[in-house]
Amino acid sequence: MSHRGERDGSSTLLTGHGHVLVEIARSPNARIRDISAVVGLAERTVQAIVADLEAAGYITRHRTGRRTRYTVRHDSQFRHPAQEGLRVGPFLAVLATAGEAGDTTPGPNDK
Repeated sequence: MSHRGERDGSSTLLTGHGHVLVEIARSPNARIRDISAVVGLAERTVQAIVADLEAAGYITRHRTGRRTRYTVRHDSQFRHPAQEGLRVGPFLAVLATAGEAGDTTPGPNDK
């Protein structure tokens, strides 16, 4: 399955891991199937990404009956040296709320 932004030959700013993390921040009760549909990746790929994110300490997962709830660890830090010392929470706060109904907050480059 191709990624939405790659269908027309263009690239996207975020990796699959980034898209999944943002979707978990938006919808912590979402199932793998739901996340897969939103980010445009196969369910098996999303499962692997969720496992990677958990192993890296970005999320935790909690079972409630048959459902799994994901919690983003907003205090976790980016792992790349270019973002050394930066926490994922503020980054996700911007992306997780972007595009919500009624969100008219201008961005830094909006005039």
